[in-house]
Amino acid sequence: MDRQVTYADLNLSRGPCLESSSPPSLPQDICQGPPWHQLALKLGCTGVILLTLTVIGLSISVIFLRQNLSIEESSVDVQENRNETTEKPDLLKCPKDWRLLREKCLFFSLASNTWNYSLADCSTKESSLLLFQDPEELRHVQSLIPKKEFLFWIGLNLTLSEKKWKWINGSFLNPNVLRIVGYNKKNSCVYVSPTGIFSEDCDTDNKWICQKELQPVRNKACSGS
Repeated sequence: MDRQVTYADLNLSRGPCLESSSPPSLPQDICQGPPWHQLALKLGCTGVILLTLTVIGLSISVIFLRQNLSIEESSVDVQENRNETTEKPDLLKCPKDWRLLREKCLFFSLASNTWNYSLADCSTKESSLLLFQDPEELRHVQSLIPKKEFLFWIGLNLTLSEKKWKWINGSFLNPNVLRIVGYNKKNSCVYVSPTGIFSEDCDTDNKWICQKELQPVRNKACSGS
């Protein structure tokens, strides 16, 4: 006996348990937020970045300012240490009884003696007999001579070998600059008067003029005040 197979279609209705469940999709507006919220977020981020850059810039400025202050304080300390000495330089002045002329200090002797004696006396004063640089300086010196009869030796004499007028610094007289009145023979020296420059025997007694360069005069600083 043949078996008959009966096929039946089973229509099973899908219940709530058999249905495939998938998570519900969230609305897009929930994740992104409203436009004003996004704008506020961007502005906040920009503000934080600017604030950070400002703080960094201020920090760098403070560092450089401290370094500059340290350098200035060091310079001031060094200068103060230099000034804190027992003596300090004063203005350039001539010693007592010396007269200022240009950049020279001149000493007009009151005594009279020979040319060689006057040469030695100026040396003891750490100076030399007067040397003229030009006619203008000669006129200035002549204006300082109080009386016409005063005659003053200067650092000019006649050399025996060259038979020329020679300054005591080794240079020869330029006749176009200064003109000497008188003889030029052995043992001749030169003096200046209010009326000109003349030659005379070196053993004659005359006054003399010494010269020295201006030097800084140092005064003692007050130890306490």
